[in-house]
Amino acid sequence: MKIKQGWRGRYFEDFEVGDVYQHPLGRTVTTTDNIWFTLLTQNTAPIHFDHHYSKQTEFGQPLVDSTFTLALVTGQSVTDVSQNVFANLGWDEVKLPNPVFEGDTVYSQSEVLSLRESKSRPNVGIVVVKTTGFNQDGTEVISFKRTLMVYKRDFAPSFPRRRPELTTP
Repeated sequence: MKIKQGWRGRYFEDFEVGDVYQHPLGRTVTTTDNIWFTLLTQNTAPIHFDHHYSKQTEFGQPLVDSTFTLALVTGQSVTDVSQNVFANLGWDEVKLPNPVFEGDTVYSQSEVLSLRESKSRPNVGIVVVKTTGFNQDGTEVISFKRTLMVYKRDFAPSFPRRRPELTTP
């Protein structure tokens, strides 16, 4: 049996300005996701967790907490953008043009906007991407620019070369 390595993500050298990565996984947002995230972050706006209250708004239903949407779409981008991250430096220009509702499925993609060598750390480069999230109908629900430091291939921490053997009792 031949074991093949799985995707280990991009290193700084693998990025090119103009590349667009369509992230492979979508995620359907549940009522539980919305309520738990809202309560975990101490967001007291009832439009996120009180169905009776939210029925009285122009939306007629709960809105998904926008910081959940930001976290979800950032997470969706990791496999393509920041699997080999040294550090996130910031999220800028976060825009939420349309709401996300419980039951919506969110998909995303990222475009590489710029690259440069780090001036202070020779082991990393700085990558700027614009990430956009869409619902199941293709409607844009979030966009943001994200700046991160990504390891260069020769300086990245190594992954375990081999998974420990599984033993059975």
